[in-house]
Amino acid sequence: MPSFRYGTRSVPTTNMRTHQPRKMADVLSELLARTGCARVRASEGLEEAWRGIVKAPLAEYTKLGHLRRGTLDVYVTHSPLLQELSFRKAELLRNLIACLPEQGIKDLRFRLASVE
Repeated sequence: MPSFRYGTRSVPTTNMRTHQPRKMADVLSELLARTGCARVRASEGLEEAWRGIVKAPLAEYTKLGHLRRGTLDVYVTHSPLLQELSFRKAELLRNLIACLPEQGIKDLRFRLASVE
C-alpha cells in the first residue's frame, strides 16, 4: 500500500478521497429527492391524471391523498359519490395505471371526508 510521509507519520493514500466531478443531472436529482420537490411534482401529475380520468363534475368532489405502499387514498365529499366510485374502482385503477405506470399504483381506497 503506497503512502505519503509527513514528518514522522505516514498517511495511507486509501484514506484520501479523490472525487470525480458529478453530473449536474445527478446532483439535481438528489437535491430534489432530499427536499421533497420530486414528490410534489409527481403528485401534481397524479392529480392531473385523476382529473382527466374522473372528469369535471365528479372530480370537483374528490381530493387525492397519500400514495402509500401502492394504495392511493381518495377523499370523497358525499356518500353516493363514494359508492359510485367504488363501483367504478377497477376501471379507474386500470386507467390510472395506464396513465402513470411509474407511480406503482396497485389499489384505490375511497374515504368519506370534506374536500376543500
